[in-house]
Amino acid sequence: MKPARLAVLGIAILAGCGAALLMSGEEKAPEPVARVEPAVTPVPMSEILVAAAELPMGQTLKPEDLRWMPWPEQAISPGLIDRRAAPKGLDDAVGSIIRTNFSANEPIRPERLVKAGSGFMSAILPSGMRAVAITTDTRGSSSAGGFILPNDHVDVIKTSNEGSEQFAETLLTDIRVLAVGQIVQEKGGANVVTAETATLALTPSQAETVTLAQKVGQLALVLRSIQDSNRTASVTEEDVRSDGALTVVRFGVARQQRR
Repeated sequence: MKPARLAVLGIAILAGCGAALLMSGEEKAPEPVARVEPAVTPVPMSEILVAAAELPMGQTLKPEDLRWMPWPEQAISPGLIDRRAAPKGLDDAVGSIIRTNFSANEPIRPERLVKAGSGFMSAILPSGMRAVAITTDTRGSSSAGGFILPNDHVDVIKTSNEGSEQFAETLLTDIRVLAVGQIVQEKGGANVVTAETATLALTPSQAETVTLAQKVGQLALVLRSIQDSNRTASVTEEDVRSDGALTVVRFGVARQQRR
């Protein structure tokens, strides 16, 4: 064999061996890149007083009704009871009467509590309003069959007799009922309350109208739809019938008559 062919053959053999050697080698896996986690700054925490369960209006607070809940310090607004600022806040709140309902885990606010010994009715009465109790029929014939409950809104109608004529007049409309008898909050899912009195939230002029009407006639409460009751807690002028008419019943026939 000629030397040139031997040289070419040798080169080919060397190239094949080199290729085989390269193919047999394993590639190294890339080294994992270390992740740098951002530094987490702990949020300063405190504790505030909250309701341990749902608390209805009028309930007297007991220790088991309250608990301390962790709360971010920067989210503690004025009016919340902070354990660091008031370590005896839970003990001080026990025995107070609730002015408005609390939901479970809702922060307790002192302005929504009444200290024992204070008048509860005066505490829940809006500023400028007066609480007036009227006599109702225990059978429910003058109080929507007993279905009027505290916080409902009603119209007040006066009825009177003059000889053979009977008069019915709507004195006030959209009046909030504070209490029925001694009940100021619906409890236990009861939907019927019968009592001899109903306490209404009235302006001073409304209170005069109702007090006089009880002396000269009888009063009945007419339940309003919850969708019609948009009265706020602020003082308002008394609501009267815009048409100024009376319903007169004579010999069993009803008719409208101007006052």
